[in-house]
Amino acid sequence: MTAGVTVLTPSDRTVVMLRVFSAPRHLVFDAWTKPSLLVKWYGAHGWNLVVAKIDLRVGGAWRFVWDGPDGASMASGGVYREIDPPARLAYTESFDDHWYPGESLVSHDFTEQDDRTTLTTTVLFDSQYTRDLVVSSPMARGVAEGFDRLDAVLSQ
Repeated sequence: MTAGVTVLTPSDRTVVMLRVFSAPRHLVFDAWTKPSLLVKWYGAHGWNLVVAKIDLRVGGAWRFVWDGPDGASMASGGVYREIDPPARLAYTESFDDHWYPGESLVSHDFTEQDDRTTLTTTVLFDSQYTRDLVVSSPMARGVAEGFDRLDAVLSQ
């Protein structure tokens, strides 16, 4: 099932992504916070999450590492700023190496109606340059593919 993702750029440093899932929000929230679930879906096709370390508390760190096509790898990490299960999750995010410069602030808001959850993800980048770099990358395709994988996990 490909429901797609809506990507908006409401300001010069912000990207907002929206997606509706046919699952209650506590399950969608769990899929963002439990390593055993994250490794099943988090990443575009061809990218597999091989490390998912989560210290789920305000001030706790997280770290993800993906293996990708042709031996590529990518890693990111950050610190949790807000945890309000199952309504909201916010954290800092920065990528290792050359993927994207700087640190961003990411928030996920989970709203439920009739066992369907709308996920609103807001990313505040440190500069317009970084936001534009991310928007011009295959980010939207990768997020949509990961969300399709999450749909499959939620339907099990």
